[in-house]
Amino acid sequence: MDQRFQPGIDPPSESGDSLWFAFRRGDLLVAGDSANGHLPPATAPDFPADPVRRQFLGWLDGTPCWSAELPDDAPDPEGGAYVGLRDLWGRLDDVTWVLAGRAAQIVAWERDHQFCGRCGRPTDPVAGERARRCPDCHLLSYPRISPAVITLIERDNTILLARGVAFPAGRYGIIAGFVEPGETFEEAVHREVKEEVGIELAEVRYFASQPWPFPHGIMVGFTARWAAGELAPDPSEIADAGWFAIDSLPNIPPKLSIARRLIDDWAKRRHETTLSDDASW
Repeated sequence: MDQRFQPGIDPPSESGDSLWFAFRRGDLLVAGDSANGHLPPATAPDFPADPVRRQFLGWLDGTPCWSAELPDDAPDPEGGAYVGLRDLWGRLDDVTWVLAGRAAQIVAWERDHQFCGRCGRPTDPVAGERARRCPDCHLLSYPRISPAVITLIERDNTILLARGVAFPAGRYGIIAGFVEPGETFEEAVHREVKEEVGIELAEVRYFASQPWPFPHGIMVGFTARWAAGELAPDPSEIADAGWFAIDSLPNIPPKLSIARRLIDDWAKRRHETTLSDDASW
């Protein structure tokens, strides 16, 4: 049966077994070593240091879930390790990994909003809301989400892949960028693609979205078709870009990202098209 998470603000009054997501400097505390670490079962926490702060997240199949911020100098745990969320992809089930990402974002938000960004006064938690309020100027701060668009662009039987200047050696991906104030997602798609590789698009269509807790984003995926223009990569952003057929794909992003989902979906559609065009393929 699929696991079900129900978000919550107010913690349960009864004590008992809970699932804890504890972080030191952004890395998650797991049982086992860094190569084989996994979340411990739903038990009372036994942390190597007292948490600086803790937050109630909600319930996973009825089990209360908590996040906790450990001190930066918290010692290494006996029989455990601190592991980054990227490295835990595929080692935690999808529901638990997404919940760990939620926990990481809430920990970072509360850590960064202990003081008012307007007047500098210490903030207070708001009852019944995931928010903090300044008692002086009354500024409300909610968990920050930064939307970014990411777009798979098709041209005939190829797709556009680009290598960002900060990418690992040999890695290619698809065009992405943050949404600016006052933009729609679709406007951001057209602007980012024009700025980074200099081409025009048609048939921009929504594909799917993905929480991206690095540190507080959400990736909004689109597909589009090339409309006009020659590739002119911006050297400050793009080291290389080109059109790639299904049988000549370079090193592409791992399955962690929506970029890979977009590429896999295109490959599946190309496969289906080829099969329908040539049944002996």
